[in-house]
Amino acid sequence: QVQLVESGGGSVQAGGSLRLSCAISGYTYTSVCLGWFRQAPGKGREGVAAICTGGGSTDYADSVKGRFTVSQDYAKNTVYLDMNSLKPEDTAMYYCAAQIGWMVASLLPSDYDYWGQGTQVTVSS
Repeated sequence: QVQLVESGGGSVQAGGSLRLSCAISGYTYTSVCLGWFRQAPGKGREGVAAICTGGGSTDYADSVKGRFTVSQDYAKNTVYLDMNSLKPEDTAMYYCAAQIGWMVASLLPSDYDYWGQGTQVTVSS
């Protein structure tokens, strides 16, 4: 059973930084794509960034390019989302998700089968 556990959320002031972590377990394939998504109250789930272990493919939403960086630690089976220059509009519940066996990063929630429980990020002005 694939499991994902996010951590690292919190409250920061605008311009600050946070690092989110997503630990994944329970899979045996060598290729997996992990995506970061967020959902603000009253809004749909939005793809933020994604990375695939097979070929290193990455993708970012235009709203976070240049501010967020997705990376992975193979030894720890963990994916990170480094968020810099945070804005109040980045406030949301952040989720990581996994799609086993894929090699092309996707920001579409419907492309992912496994989801974590989410971690809250709040950015104050």
